[in-house]
Amino acid sequence: MSITEQINNDIKIAMKEKNAVKLAALRAVKSAFLIEQTSGNKDSEITEEKGLKIIQKLIKQRKDSAEIYKEQNRNDLLEKEIGEITFLEIYLPKQLSEEELIDIIADAIKTTGALSIKDMGKVIGIVNNKVAGRAEGKIIAQKVKELLG
Repeated sequence: MSITEQINNDIKIAMKEKNAVKLAALRAVKSAFLIEQTSGNKDSEITEEKGLKIIQKLIKQRKDSAEIYKEQNRNDLLEKEIGEITFLEIYLPKQLSEEELIDIIADAIKTTGALSIKDMGKVIGIVNNKVAGRAEGKIIAQKVKELLG
């Protein structure tokens, strides 16, 4: 079953369960998928990899919103965002441990021959291809800086 089919099935289940938060999260994913499909790109099919990237982007947006709501003491909206994050994270692959991520970054540094922060882009490009949704970009960048700095 493709990720698009899985999202559609889960939307039906959320509707039957009358779970508004889960339904809102899944509808946001479906909407993002439809926008990508109709964007006019020649490669607009939603592959597993592309679907995971879209879901990661939606999770990041919700985390950013949750931070703002926390600062403004808007607990009602904060809880909604955290609830949606919980439902969306189900679709992501198991996240790498810190040690696994550091090993992958160290290997990428050796491969590229990176010596300083100036080579950070090369390293991050290789790492992103290897981790494919199993680590957050912000964490990857932070660890690369630590290892190159």
